[in-house]
Amino acid sequence: MKIVAADVVVTSPNRNFVTLKITTDEGLTGLGDATLNGRELAVVSYLRDHVAPLLIGRDASRIEDTWQFLYRSGYWRRGPVTMAAIAAVDMALWDIKGKAAEMPVYQLLGGASRDGLMAYGHASGTSLPALFDSIREHQEQGYRSIRVQTGVPGLKSIYGIAAQSTTGERYDHEPAQRGAYPAEEDWDTRSYLRHLPTVFEAVRHEFGPDLPLLHDGHHRMTPIQAARLGKSLEPYDLFWLEDCTPAENQEALRLVRQHTTTPLAIGEIFNTVWDFQALIKEQLIDYVRAASTHFGGISPLRKVMDYAAQYQVKSGFHGPTDISPVGLAAQMHVGLAIHNFGIQEYMQHGAKTNAVFQQSFTFTDGYLHPGDKPGLGVELDVDEAGRYPYEVAYLPYNRLADGTVHDW
Repeated sequence: MKIVAADVVVTSPNRNFVTLKITTDEGLTGLGDATLNGRELAVVSYLRDHVAPLLIGRDASRIEDTWQFLYRSGYWRRGPVTMAAIAAVDMALWDIKGKAAEMPVYQLLGGASRDGLMAYGHASGTSLPALFDSIREHQEQGYRSIRVQTGVPGLKSIYGIAAQSTTGERYDHEPAQRGAYPAEEDWDTRSYLRHLPTVFEAVRHEFGPDLPLLHDGHHRMTPIQAARLGKSLEPYDLFWLEDCTPAENQEALRLVRQHTTTPLAIGEIFNTVWDFQALIKEQLIDYVRAASTHFGGISPLRKVMDYAAQYQVKSGFHGPTDISPVGLAAQMHVGLAIHNFGIQEYMQHGAKTNAVFQQSFTFTDGYLHPGDKPGLGVELDVDEAGRYPYEVAYLPYNRLADGTVHDW
C-alpha cells in the first residue's frame, strides 16, 4: 500500500488549523493534525516543502519506520515545528491502518481499557459570581471535572479568563487573537499568590468537596513561588496544579515536590519522550500533559505513557481548541487504550469547525469516547475547509508593571 499523495490543508473556520491528508494507491486516506498555535505557516512550509515529497512511494503500513526516518534523517531534531509535522504523518498513517483493518485505532493499540474518558472543561471569571456561573454552565454541559481560572484584582487581562462573546465561538479564538501583533497582558505574581487560595476556598464552599478542580499556573512562577502556591492550595484538594513553573527547568520540580503534596501536571510544551525522562523517573510529576499534535503523534504518545506507567504517572493530554478534532481524536484513542489514563482536557470546537471536521466521537455524562468508525473517526470536508482561508493570529504575551516581558 503505497502513498501517492500528501496534501496540506490550511483552514480557519473558528480558528487556524493545519491538516495533512495522505492518500494511498488503494484509495484509502488518512488525516493528521499539524496545528501549531500562532506559528501555523512554519509547519505548513515544513510539510509541503520538506516532508510531503519524501512520503510519495513509501509503504503506508510502515508507521514506526516512517516516524524514525523523518525524525533521524533530518539531523536537526526535535522542536515544535518538526514534531508537529511528524505528528501529522504519524496520525494519518494510523488513520489509514485503522481503515485498512476496518477497526478504530484504539483496537489496534490493544483495545479499550475503559468505557469512556473523563474530561474536564474550562471555567473562568473576573469575579466570583461570574466564575460560579461559568462552573454551573460547564456542569450543565455534562462536565464532572472543572479547571478554574480567575481574574486577579488590579490586573486588566489574564490568560485563561474567557472574553464575553455573543457569537458562541470564544473557545476557538482564545487565548489566540486574530490580528497582526500579539496582545499585551499584565501580570503580578504576588497579587496572584495572595488571591488564588481565596478563590478556591470560595469555590469549595459553594460547590462542595467532591467536584474535581484543576488550575493552570501557565509557567509564570519561580520554583519557590510554585512551591508556596502548591502548599497554600492543599486544603482545597486539587486534582492537579498545572505548569506551576517553566517546564524547561526540570530541577525546579524537585524543590516544588519537597514543599507540597498538590498533584502536578507538566508537559504541554514538550515535544519528545526525552523531555519527560527525568520527570517521570524521579516521580516529579503526576500527569503527562503532552499533546499528540506537538509530540510526534500517536506512536511516541503511547511510548511515553508506557514508560510513565512504571512510575504510576497518568495521562492528562493537552486538549484545548488549538488541537484540531483530528488531534483530539488521536489522543482519545490512546487514552482509551492505555491503562494509566488520568483525564482528558476537552474544550468544545465551534459549529464551523465541526462542519469542516466531521467527527464520530461522543461526549456523554462527562465522558468522551472516540467512536467505533475505522481509523481515527474524523473526515475532512475539503470544500467546506476552502471557505475559510488562513487568518493571522497570535497568542498574547505578558509584561510586569515595570515593563519587563514575563513568562506567559
